[in-house]
Amino acid sequence: MGVPISQMWTIASYVVRQKLKGNKRYPLVMQLEPLFRCNLACAGCGKIQYPPHILKRQLTPEQCWAAAEECGAPVVAIPGGEPMLHPQIKQIVEGLIARKKFVYVCTNALLLKQRLEEGVFTPNKRLSFSVHMDGQEEHHDFAVCREGTFKTAVEAIRLAVKMGFRVTTNTTLFDGADPNSVRAFFDEMMGLGVEGVMVSPGYAYPKAPDQKSFMREREKTIGFFRMLLSNRSRAWKFNQSPLFLEFLMGRRDYECTPWGLPTYSIFGWQKPCYLLQDGYVDTFKELIETTEWERYGRASGNRACQQCMVHCGYEPSAVDHTFGSLGGLWGNIRAIVSPRYRDAEAARLLAEEAKKPHGPLVQLGIEVKKAKPEAERTDLVGVG
Repeated sequence: MGVPISQMWTIASYVVRQKLKGNKRYPLVMQLEPLFRCNLACAGCGKIQYPPHILKRQLTPEQCWAAAEECGAPVVAIPGGEPMLHPQIKQIVEGLIARKKFVYVCTNALLLKQRLEEGVFTPNKRLSFSVHMDGQEEHHDFAVCREGTFKTAVEAIRLAVKMGFRVTTNTTLFDGADPNSVRAFFDEMMGLGVEGVMVSPGYAYPKAPDQKSFMREREKTIGFFRMLLSNRSRAWKFNQSPLFLEFLMGRRDYECTPWGLPTYSIFGWQKPCYLLQDGYVDTFKELIETTEWERYGRASGNRACQQCMVHCGYEPSAVDHTFGSLGGLWGNIRAIVSPRYRDAEAARLLAEEAKKPHGPLVQLGIEVKKAKPEAERTDLVGVG
């Protein structure tokens, strides 16, 4: 399991308190976006498409701390944009830690090595760097639209681990992803010594330049994650709910709980979730009390929600189930003790996928023929 016991206990006790208070809608992880600007221009990003005058804006440390205190969630994730570009990221992080929050700084790691060498951050059990990695080198560099980013990120990860920081990786998977390559990527990340990996299917942001690459069919998404996460290596550690991973594999069915991961940015509290933008409000209380939650989630019939299986909507559901019922707690324990998920059919399908061409050129719609094994190639007869 890739989540420390102290953090797991904090979250478990928090959820139990919410249950005892009778709170149906409570935050679990707060998404804090102190700025939208970034040093990459990923085709699947829905944040960097704002005009320059918006990209120049940023939250103050005081605004960040006030929002975290108002929300009350035990965990704060800081994405962006790229949070390392914020000139006061050190103060923001230190202030959140002082308020007993577990903090995940979500970064593409292009500036992480520099910030570590500058002494901006100090190792702390409440601080983690969540490095955005979209798979093996070729796939990652293609996804972020810049060559060399994988190598830079790996170098930063190695340094952070060596310095004693908690490090995880966060992978968003898109249509056409190669499950065999992603499994090899998990092996690579474990070899770097990261605490755990996180994984989620992508969501079609309305503002994203590339709308074709998102996973849009729920059954197809489940089939992909069944291949990816069944028959898994015991060396793999995931820094997320085991029951959420079972949900991705089609072993569990949850309804979205968008209030479990509320988002605060330069615009205020985003309604209803991190992915959909149906307006903003000034306070967390307004977000909870004025959002028409019944309009969202798969059960609502909302077309925008039908194919979504993203962690920000469903991982809070899985955690609520884990610590809110004996069945969920037992399921979680069983998943930790026996994480292999043996599945002969998934193994067969994975082997079939290995015969198909994959990679960036295929994602662009360019036909690529699968190379034959040398033993089957007639053009090699007599060579050498």
